[in-house]
Amino acid sequence: MSGSAVLVTPGPAAPGTVRGPWLLSAPAFVLFACLLLVPLVLTAVLSFQVFDYATGVKNAFTLSHYAAVFTDDYYLGIFWRTFWISGLVTLICVVVGAPEAYVLSRMRAPWRSILLLVVLAPLLVSVVVRAFGWSMLLGPQGLVNHVIRWLGMPPMRILYTEAAVVIALVHVMLPFMVIPVWTSLQKLDPGVEDAALSLRASHFTTLRRIILPQVLPGILSGSLIVFGLSASAFAIPGLLGGRRLKMVATVVYDEYLHELNWPLGAAIALTLLLANLVVMLSYNRVVERSYKKSLG
Repeated sequence: MSGSAVLVTPGPAAPGTVRGPWLLSAPAFVLFACLLLVPLVLTAVLSFQVFDYATGVKNAFTLSHYAAVFTDDYYLGIFWRTFWISGLVTLICVVVGAPEAYVLSRMRAPWRSILLLVVLAPLLVSVVVRAFGWSMLLGPQGLVNHVIRWLGMPPMRILYTEAAVVIALVHVMLPFMVIPVWTSLQKLDPGVEDAALSLRASHFTTLRRIILPQVLPGILSGSLIVFGLSASAFAIPGLLGGRRLKMVATVVYDEYLHELNWPLGAAIALTLLLANLVVMLSYNRVVERSYKKSLG
């Protein structure tokens, strides 16, 4: 009928249409389950099994490994050191990486490509090689102590300390902070910043009210990546921290390969995973709330 509206109600979807997305995602889900979920489940089962130094792992249930992790001052101190160092590394990466990403976003070719290559250069070298390089720089006869002696000061013990671990982790993790912040800045229209400045807003006000809310998601994602990778780092704490300065990853390695106490190592690894999730999810919620308040 001419000039009249016809209401068409959609019929039931075909069974093949409903199952299509599930069938297309099934290979990825199976791969994800085989590579991540199955090892996690097996590790969780192992963490509840009894261990005897004479006979090895027994097929019996126990909570003694988790009781040791949560009550022994030795393990509590290692977890505290791990999260303290990870938090400090994350803070330094935010303070250094966010301004660096801002400068990078304002540069023009070819200097932008050169600086971006400098930022990504550490990712092109193995972590072990970088750790050995820092051990030579920070050692008793390294370049840093040579400069300190040249300045007339007594040499400092930097290697095998928390300072050495923090320095090396910042060097390794900084690109994981710069890239997310730089990506967020690419979505920012420079005209908005120019408009704020033309309306006599100060540079600090423009940075706080215009730029910071836009780059906050990048800072959040970068912080989560840096904190998670720092808390689970193994090569740098093992090579620059030495045998006395333990972090959680090095303790897990010792329990698995030196003590052969696989259930305790599994319990420590799962505790680290859960603690990481709690810290990162809590941090994510706090930052998202502040981000919504700044937009509101």
